[in-house]
Amino acid sequence: MLVRENKTKKLISEGKAAIGGFLGIKSPELVEIMGYAGLDFVIIDSEHGSPGSETIEEMIRAAEVTGITPIVRVTNVNDPTLILRALDSGAQGVQVPMVEDGPTAERIVRFSRYFPLGRRGLAGVRAARYGTVDMGRYVQEANREVMVVAQIETVKGVEHAAEIAAVDGIDLVFVGPMDLSQSLGIPAQRSNPLLLETMEQVFSVCRAAGKPSGTLTASTEEGRRQAAAGLQYLCISPVPVYRHCRSLVEGIRG
Repeated sequence: MLVRENKTKKLISEGKAAIGGFLGIKSPELVEIMGYAGLDFVIIDSEHGSPGSETIEEMIRAAEVTGITPIVRVTNVNDPTLILRALDSGAQGVQVPMVEDGPTAERIVRFSRYFPLGRRGLAGVRAARYGTVDMGRYVQEANREVMVVAQIETVKGVEHAAEIAAVDGIDLVFVGPMDLSQSLGIPAQRSNPLLLETMEQVFSVCRAAGKPSGTLTASTEEGRRQAAAGLQYLCISPVPVYRHCRSLVEGIRG
């Protein structure tokens, strides 16, 4: 293969749950650690995190070292160059925030895939081994392996969840609970029944459409419940360094 197999996409296609995490810290080393820890994917977060294009490329290289799937969360649903640059750098997927309707989802797909599935710009970039390979074959493999994740995180997005999930080329729907809670008028209330019911509404739509879905996973117990409910894209919060260090401090000091 000219394009590395997308481990996360394969797991999900087999009906299994993939486990990964967000990383908004500019650190290829942390990407490597996440890979060595056994996570399936890392979401390099340029929306709420600080990585820029050059750092993102280095973080993608670190992901390749440990076999973890590099997915880049871009900052703007309307800017095709952000998706283009992430994929050209070697990302195996893009995660796009604030998707609120079918036409937006269709546009994301067009930005993410080459002809005949889209109109992603074609060049001899890093993802194509700097143009040293059979470009026709590369296009076919890239179209097959790239993963496109649409984030639903507003009331409007929930209302249009069925049309978003129905878009061919959207591989997975991610429900963003934090922004969705704000949109519902209950910011950061993760256990509020209204938020949980609204999230389940999206998951049910995805199940009916045969579209995989996922969300944040706050604990081992929650992750097990999510997997049992059929969610296949389980995302832990940013690397829990704080909790680990705090636990050690409290344990030592008593």
